[in-house]
Parts: sequence; C-alpha cells; structure tokens
Amino acid sequence: MSAIETENLTKIFGNRLIAVNNLNLRVEEGSVYGLMGPNGAGKTTTVRLLLGLLRPSAGTVKVFGQHMTFNSANLRRRIGYLPTHPRFPPKMTPIKYLSFIGKLFGLDNEVSTPRLSKLLRAVDLLPAASREIGNFSTGMTTRLGIATALMNDPELLIMDEPTAGLDPAGRKTTLDLIKELGREKTILVSSHILSDVDRICSHAGVIDEGKLVFSGTMKDLKKIVGTTSIHLVLEGDIDAFCTKLGQIDGIVDFEKRGNHELQISFNPEAAIAATTAEIMVVISESNLEVIAFSTGATKVEDAFLKLLEEDESRGFLRAVEG
Repeated sequence: MSAIETENLTKIFGNRLIAVNNLNLRVEEGSVYGLMGPNGAGKTTTVRLLLGLLRPSAGTVKVFGQHMTFNSANLRRRIGYLPTHPRFPPKMTPIKYLSFIGKLFGLDNEVSTPRLSKLLRAVDLLPAASREIGNFSTGMTTRLGIATALMNDPELLIMDEPTAGLDPAGRKTTLDLIKELGREKTILVSSHILSDVDRICSHAGVIDEGKLVFSGTMKDLKKIVGTTSIHLVLEGDIDAFCTKLGQIDGIVDFEKRGNHELQISFNPEAAIAATTAEIMVVISESNLEVIAFSTGATKVEDAFLKLLEEDESRGFLRAVEG
C-alpha cells in the first residue's frame, strides 16, 4: 500500500510561477524515500502540499489512501513533520515544549511523560532537557525538532532538509537517527545533499523545476550512470600504473586527478570483483601504497546531474519545436 500518492499534482503561484508541475509521486509504506533536487526545484512546496498546508492548483494528494485537504486533521495526526530550520519558543525548555505538544495531540500525562523522556534520550538531549531552547545550537534544535515530530508516534515522517546548517558531526548524528527510524516508519526526506540521500534512503525521486524526472530505487538511480567506479589514492609511480590499467579487461575509463588520485570506471556488465582484484594485483606489482580506497563515491551525484541535463535538453527541444 502507498503511504503517499499524488496524481497530476500542480501548484501555481500568482498565475505565473509553476512551483510543482503535474507531479505523480508514489511512496510505499516501509520505505525511506529521498526527494532530491536543486534549491528552488519545488521540494518544499511539494512537502507543504503533501501535508495539506497548501491547496493544489490541480491534481490530488492521497495519504494512506485518503485525500489530503486543509481539513484532514485525522490524517495529519498520523504524520510527523520536521520543517527546515525548525523554530521553538526560546524561553521554553524541551520538557515543557514536548509536554505542550503532547497536550495538543490529546495525550494524557501517563502517555506523554514517558514518551518525551524516551525521545529526549533518543535524540541525546536528556542533559539539556531543562535548558532554555533559545541557547541551543543548530544541531540541538534540529534534534529537538525530530523529537517533536515523533511525539505523536506517527506512521509517516516527513522531513524537509533535515541536515541543513549542521556541522559534520551534527549531520552524522541526524542521519544515523533517521536511518534507525526508517526501520520502523515510512519516511520522506527532502534534500539537495545527495550523499545524505545515498546514505539513508531505499528509494529516491529527482525533481527539477517542479517536474519529477525520476522515481525508483537507489539501485535504479545509480544504474543511470551506466558504470561502476572506484576511487584510489596511491603513493608511488602512478604514471607507470596507468599504463598497465589500459591492459585490464572490464575497465572502460580512468582519470588521474593530481599526483596521487585515480577514478577508475568499470563496464557494469563486467565481473567487478574480479576486475578489482586484478587492479589490486597490479598495484602490488607496481610497488604502490594504497592510501585510500572507496567505491562509487560520486555515483548518485553523477546520476543526478545526468537526469537534470537530460531534462534541460528535453525542455530546450520542446521550446524549439514549439
């Protein structure tokens, strides 16, 4: 069953700005779905339409099989929402704020108190539970936002740019938490940070100028590039090693980056494990030292850019033909 389903969803502002354009989106229950796109692509408008906070210009939104409208309070009770850069009353403490949110959802103290305690522990805010929120860092505020979104124990969690403004440590903590939540809940994450989506999501959609140009599994997204790649950082005579690389079957291309780095692309139909093993043998024979080794580091980024370029080309052709 679909947790989210849109049909020809369109939103036009002021009869001139098409923010969402004929969007057909489907998010299955139990999936972690990443809605990707550049800034201004229509991600936040889409999220607000899904929540019933905006009225569509055309098309429909269904959540758990029911139409979402301004008056769908019964559906919104089943959803947790984390906006970009959440804001809270600066003089309140996390305990008081989450208790207040519990009352808004009609939770009695026997349910609300142990739940907020559990959530503060889960987002690592228990030591700051009695501090004023106005003194919180960006990362602490985001974690409180996640706790707030979970206070009603939602079936569906919608998060709009959850790692925006976070430092590397804060991003890691937030992504680890989302990944853990994905074991129990359906999650839609809007983000322009592709590595974040690659790390936590099972499915993804790419939106550009309000249009959905791809929707599918992360595996299908990576297949769009057509190759598998590895990234190597080596110490030694790389030029001689590059000469030997051209003799290995299964390698379609390699690019030297600086004096120590190589990006090697494989034919996806080749035996990747065998080809990689052969590369390692040549590295050993060439007396090179492996400083770093990673696989597919730019895979999602490459697929994303390829989709945007193809959509831009189609738009240009439509304009010419018109």
